[in-house]
Amino acid sequence: MDLDIMPWLNLAIRWLHIITGIAWIGSSFYFIWLDNNLEKPKDPKPGMSGELWSVHGGGFYHQQKYAVAPEAMPEKLHWFKWEAYFTWMSGFALLAVIYYYGANLFLIDKAKMALTQSEAIGISLAFIIGGWFVYDGLCRSPLGRNNKAFGIVWFGVMLAAAYALTHIFSDRAAFIQVGAMVGTAMAANVFMVIIPNQKKVVAALTAGEAPDPRLGQMGKQRSLHNNYMTLPVLLIMVSNHYPMVFSNPNNWLVLAGLSLAGITIRHYFNLKHKGKAHPGVVVLAAVFFIGTMIFAAVSAGKSKVATGDVQFSQVQAIITKHCVMCHSAHPTHEGFEEAPMGVRFDDPALIQQYAPRIKMQAVDADIMPLGNETGMTDEERALLGKWIADGAKR
Repeated sequence: MDLDIMPWLNLAIRWLHIITGIAWIGSSFYFIWLDNNLEKPKDPKPGMSGELWSVHGGGFYHQQKYAVAPEAMPEKLHWFKWEAYFTWMSGFALLAVIYYYGANLFLIDKAKMALTQSEAIGISLAFIIGGWFVYDGLCRSPLGRNNKAFGIVWFGVMLAAAYALTHIFSDRAAFIQVGAMVGTAMAANVFMVIIPNQKKVVAALTAGEAPDPRLGQMGKQRSLHNNYMTLPVLLIMVSNHYPMVFSNPNNWLVLAGLSLAGITIRHYFNLKHKGKAHPGVVVLAAVFFIGTMIFAAVSAGKSKVATGDVQFSQVQAIITKHCVMCHSAHPTHEGFEEAPMGVRFDDPALIQQYAPRIKMQAVDADIMPLGNETGMTDEERALLGKWIADGAKR
């Protein structure tokens, strides 16, 4: 039996990450929606700040919210935390399995910074841990009392981090690192603030004491922050499939523009839930997205294209030298048992068939070969680009 455990481990962790992420994001969106749609209680109980009737799945639900806590602790209390914890743990496991274990291929770009595997992992962890301390410090500072001002400053911090990371790591890895920083801040909000504060409220009620209302207010603020950070994180999760985003010369600004579009879309729905939806917010989100798309196209410039005629024999020699070790029926690269994504170049017809993918990955994006470990030159990429531009003929 020939079993390559790493791809299966990758699949299992990625699947878990998606499942738990859906659960966490779903509950986050639901509770923000619920909070924004609460109405003044018609028959209020002590401490009740709002209520809502809803219908779903053939039944009616009556939700009630207490601004601080009810007078007495209910017998059974449901906590929403494991969705966040498992999303972060599975995400970090993916980071370790793909980008730490395969640092030389996926994390390090020696053209930017000649790091060792240990150095690269250390820098990655420093950004992730440091990002949380910066975020938490800003929340606890006087700036944290103003959500708008805080949001602008925190966005600026992440923009600076994105700029730095895109000049340290490979382009795809830099985006994932930004996502890991934001995701860590979100999960730490649950683990370090929201749940501990809720436990303090429960302890106060159990002891017959009045809970501190600031504990709930702080938890609500962190939950709101998480709500706005969700769409940028989802963008980063799918960005590694789109080289025109992460391989752009100004990729950190492309990420910023698309993130602003996501934040604006989230703001529109939060306003809509309060009955304050304004079409101008949707227009602004479209402006951010379309403006970023145009900026990315302009800043990408011209693809690497050589001059003169390029013979297929030249193309085949380049592919054989730099690509066939992985992309063949029997890869010789120690990191692969099978051709990645099933893409093979050990037949002239297959090279011609996959010409558009070669252009995307090796000409426009510079992400293949992985880590450029074979040293493909710009001149070779230009020859590939010219052959493809001329129709990818044999």
